[in-house]
Amino acid sequence: MLYTNVTTIKDFFITGFPGLMPKYYGPVSATLFLVYLAIAAGNIFVLVFVRYERSLHKPSYVIFCHLALSDIMFGTVTLPKTISLYWFNDRIVSFYSCFAQMYFVHFLGATHSFILMVMALDRFIAICSPLRYNSLFTNTTVSALCGISWFMPISMMFGVVFDAMSLPFCNSNIIVHCYCDHLSIINLGCENVQSSTVLGLCLSMFSLLLPLGFIVLSYFIIIASVLKKSSSKGRTRAWSTCTPQLIITCLYYLPRCFVYLANFVGYTFSASVRVVVVMLYSLLPAVVNPIIYCFKTKDIKDSLKMKFFTKRTNITTKAG
Repeated sequence: MLYTNVTTIKDFFITGFPGLMPKYYGPVSATLFLVYLAIAAGNIFVLVFVRYERSLHKPSYVIFCHLALSDIMFGTVTLPKTISLYWFNDRIVSFYSCFAQMYFVHFLGATHSFILMVMALDRFIAICSPLRYNSLFTNTTVSALCGISWFMPISMMFGVVFDAMSLPFCNSNIIVHCYCDHLSIINLGCENVQSSTVLGLCLSMFSLLLPLGFIVLSYFIIIASVLKKSSSKGRTRAWSTCTPQLIITCLYYLPRCFVYLANFVGYTFSASVRVVVVMLYSLLPAVVNPIIYCFKTKDIKDSLKMKFFTKRTNITTKAG
């Protein structure tokens, strides 16, 4: 609980999806529960499969594992509370629990963004300097880079959280969202909101736009390098190794860029549309990414086919 000269906030009230009629609470909560199961099952499968399949102990798959871990953690931080909101009408979240959730939401978002930058660097070296790839980008190197990606946002997000906690709240304690995030909380403040908004915007630009700038630049160079290849087979192979990473990156960044651009040009979404859009671009990549890992990545696809073929052969042999 934080005391200010304006009011005392003990807890916050989470609205969930604004305007959702009670008759849809059941289907919406069931859908969110299935989404959470899909996120957990799909990404845990990726983690376990890569861990126990020795042929996948390569830098690209180490990066996939870090992305899968961040997706699991984000789903776990946000979805259980949203599901309980509709199952048990549990709309109250304590003051400090809300800020803890806000911290992890933005910490995991920044971490995911930096890991995508590491993934772009992996493809940049693999395509533009293939002969030096194995010496430059080892499992140790990529683990260190991913570790930095996890470590860097820690202190930054503490600053954002403590700044938001110091705001005096006088407008309301109602958060129009499915979880606590920075923008929803500071909109409830009545003093020094502009400085908190600028701080949040600067850190968002650093943690999202800096990696995005590097990713865009690296893929421009990759495209130019691929187009210079004389062999059509070489070009096809290069594109196939980049396709999963490009899809994963686009799923994460394009919807966010669309929302930020719409706000920049003055187009405002209604509260209900904004919450739905944010939930879609926050959770959809975590559901889809394991499918991309398994069906658009040659090594994982071949390993799965081999295991499935071996299992079928063993069953047929026993039956015969």
